[in-house]
Amino acid sequence: MQTTIFNANVFTEDGTFRKGSVTIQGDRIAEINESAPRAEGNSVDAKGGYLIPGLTDIHFHGCNDHDFCDGTKEAIHGMAKYEASIGVTQICPATMTIAEDKLMTIAQAAADFQKEASPAANRESELVGINMEGPFISRAKKGAQNEAFIRPADLPMFQRLQETSGGLFKIVDLAVEEPGALDFIEKCQALYGDSVRLSIAHTTADYETAKAAIKAGVSHITHLYNAMPPFTHRAPGVVGAACEEDKVRPEMICDGIHVHPAVMKATFKMFGRDRMMVISDSMRATGLPDGESELGGQKVYKKGAHATLADGTLAGSVTHQMDCVRVLVKEQVVSLEDAIYCAAVNPAKQIGIYDSYGSITPGKYANLVLLQPDLTLERVMIRGSFL
Repeated sequence: MQTTIFNANVFTEDGTFRKGSVTIQGDRIAEINESAPRAEGNSVDAKGGYLIPGLTDIHFHGCNDHDFCDGTKEAIHGMAKYEASIGVTQICPATMTIAEDKLMTIAQAAADFQKEASPAANRESELVGINMEGPFISRAKKGAQNEAFIRPADLPMFQRLQETSGGLFKIVDLAVEEPGALDFIEKCQALYGDSVRLSIAHTTADYETAKAAIKAGVSHITHLYNAMPPFTHRAPGVVGAACEEDKVRPEMICDGIHVHPAVMKATFKMFGRDRMMVISDSMRATGLPDGESELGGQKVYKKGAHATLADGTLAGSVTHQMDCVRVLVKEQVVSLEDAIYCAAVNPAKQIGIYDSYGSITPGKYANLVLLQPDLTLERVMIRGSFL
């Protein structure tokens, strides 16, 4: 089946918008034409809207009353349906600091889900990886993670999980100052290379320790600023160490709550468009009314755009990734072009799926999103089929 979307502002590989049309053949992008008028056959008039690649969220826990740590295919289906409905067409959900047996259950559920996946038929986002957030973290910076299950970095444990998942783990988080962390990084890097990104997270690491971890193989920073020492003029910490190293990409929760818009703007200037990654860190309560919810076995309370533990600790986000893009534009942090680039292109590159996803390029899967000029969602396409 062939479909042409015409009269669109098409997001190009160089991160700009150009007027044109995109032709989809089957489940792939077939052609981009800057001057093509309406095509014969099955065609869709974008009416001047923005045609963008579907976003990739590489760090979120749940949504619409489902959580990845539920450890079931049904939960992943529920998350994938919701994410697809808001324009996030690739998902790399995150685990929490929980027991190994439960992590194994999650890994098996994810492997089973992927084997049986039919994203276009099920109107679901594609599961493209797993982000292992915990249990190799610092007690002092645990945030909303469960301290009872924190443990030292354990390579054999990770290997067991990776084997069970069928290689789905793409990111592993570590408090790099903890005993054994640097050894884990070096050995994991030697075993898996860039197919598994090592990330500094939930950490008390200072600048020097972070630099040593980056030298050992770290190339990712988990929710920059959150659950780590602050960036100051005499103690630059993880933020300062990461900024100096071009190979390191930081992810940032762009809901306007976890990081102030002014700091977000400064950070995008520091790191540049080609390195920043927009994440949601969204949790089960995302998409639900205000009230009590759950995260990693702990009670969470949602009120508006905030979610906290009983003691007031900020507990993940209740803003999905597409709304994070809107926050960046509304708060004038970056342009729409740069916001899309950091939510679609960079995450796909970081977890090694950019050959098939993340840009509107002939040969790639037709996972596309059409936004109205005011950024309202118009339509979502998964592998050549509109939802």
